[in-house]
Amino acid sequence: MIDLNMINSFNAAGIDWKDGMTPMVAARAIKNEDELEAMRIVAAICDGCHTAIAHYMRAGMQEHEITAFAMDYLYSIPGIEDVEDIIVSSGPNSWPNWRNFSDRIIQPGDLVIIDMAAVTWNGYKSCQYRTYCVGKQPTQEQKDYYKIAYEWLYDAIEMVKPGATTADVAGVWPSAQEAWGYAEEDQAAANLWGHGLGLAQYDSPVISRIYSLDHPVEIEPGMSFALETQHGKPLEWGVRVEEMMVINEDGPEITTQFPIEEITVVGTI
Repeated sequence: MIDLNMINSFNAAGIDWKDGMTPMVAARAIKNEDELEAMRIVAAICDGCHTAIAHYMRAGMQEHEITAFAMDYLYSIPGIEDVEDIIVSSGPNSWPNWRNFSDRIIQPGDLVIIDMAAVTWNGYKSCQYRTYCVGKQPTQEQKDYYKIAYEWLYDAIEMVKPGATTADVAGVWPSAQEAWGYAEEDQAAANLWGHGLGLAQYDSPVISRIYSLDHPVEIEPGMSFALETQHGKPLEWGVRVEEMMVINEDGPEITTQFPIEEITVVGTI
């Protein structure tokens, strides 16, 4: 940690203090082939955990039970160093998404959004949301909202390619006013966004209407990031989807393969 007094003390001693974080973040944005392979592996681990959850989760369980099950699964895998969080948000907890887990009992018909948040394999981190419906089929309205979120996600992925910019990606998303009636973009800061993945869960580049439209960053081969979108009805239910990807010379390689085209239905009788 550094503060202004420390910098002044260095200057008084004739030591010129330089910013080291900016070049470090820029260097970390482009991965070598070994790092990209690590990102593929951590994505496969997250796919496996989502698959295990899909076979485990049932109505009557509490959110924290799902988190505990996922933690046990993940920490049994060699190379897993840390799991920052397994977000399990069900029913009204899923919109707004409070990004946590609780003792709420999951009921038949609940939508549940689950994130593999910063699952860390040999230093490299993940972020992968999927949406589940527990014990029943989702309603047509829920399917419609999900389709909107899914199209927002894949419309953005269509824009990802070397030479494009983060503004090109964020520019396909509706404004917070258009999507939810918010007066300011900041009120929907993480509803439609993307972030670099690697040695940090939130690395460069950042993809957001708040920042990227005015400060575009060129997308380059070797980058690794996630894009995520969400939608829902306040204090009733929400959906969220996310894909991890690495950028090759010919475009994005989606590394997360757990089904995403529809809400995943689990625990039906």
